[in-house]
Amino acid sequence: MHIAVVGVGNVGRSTAFRILTTGLPEELTLVDTKPGLAHAIAEEFKHAAAGMGLSAEINWYEKDEELSGVDIVVITAGFPRPQDVRISRRELMRQNAGIIKELAEILPPRNPSAKYVVVTNPVDANAMLFRKLSRAPFVIGTGNHLETLRFRAKLAEVLGIPRKYVSGYVGGEHGEEATILWSTASVLGKPLSEYLKGREAPFRAEDVEAYIKEVPELVIDYSGATRFGPAEAFTEIIKSIALDENRVFSVATPVKLEGFKEETYVNVPTVIGMEIRDRMLHWLSPDELRRIKRAAEAIRKTYENALEMLGL
Repeated sequence: MHIAVVGVGNVGRSTAFRILTTGLPEELTLVDTKPGLAHAIAEEFKHAAAGMGLSAEINWYEKDEELSGVDIVVITAGFPRPQDVRISRRELMRQNAGIIKELAEILPPRNPSAKYVVVTNPVDANAMLFRKLSRAPFVIGTGNHLETLRFRAKLAEVLGIPRKYVSGYVGGEHGEEATILWSTASVLGKPLSEYLKGREAPFRAEDVEAYIKEVPELVIDYSGATRFGPAEAFTEIIKSIALDENRVFSVATPVKLEGFKEETYVNVPTVIGMEIRDRMLHWLSPDELRRIKRAAEAIRKTYENALEMLGL
């Protein structure tokens, strides 16, 4: 299995290292156009691999067109949200659409069998843009799996139980239109609503919702970037693809929604393995479906703005 990470800034290098530690890749390639960066990170990875007893071949390139023969390409290249500045992820499309366009033109001819996992923000619209321009059959955005992990962590904390006993998903947009899919939440195998019936302490859903919205800024403000949460979230997705585990993730894939003329990338619980399989829309309540559609409208608007900006 040959896995490549294109862009090894904070998120890219953390994700690449987590992928390495799984032992999945026989070959791991790092690509970054910043002179010397991919080389430096690759050398450190070799040192760590020696300590972990891993034999993966570790490559590095500074030109995207040098990448070839890859099975899974993780695209993290682009500009992140800046520290101490409150901007929407959507605003990053101004800087990142051109990068996605270039990668969509360069990578697929040299990696015709690759599956593409887009991380670059605004991730949902960028995945949609990459799919249109590359015509690659397998393109997903990592979307709201990270929010899903944040949701589970906070819900477990509020309920005072171990995180491993909590499940549930966040859908919609990776951004302002993210929405907790409360109907999917469960604790100890019971629907959350049923679990809460036997609980004396008050439960405030709005506190959990506020946490999901606010915690990324907290992490970015004090540590400069989110690293470990994204690295684990994205690696879980990549592992499910590589091993055909067919796990359910809230990721952005093309979804046909009632009232939309075309498929739109939006985050809903989806079975992901070597193929993009079932979208679990039947899990959702009517109100949640309405929110998913609202998020899809926002994502499509960002995507269409990018097309216009690129003159397409």
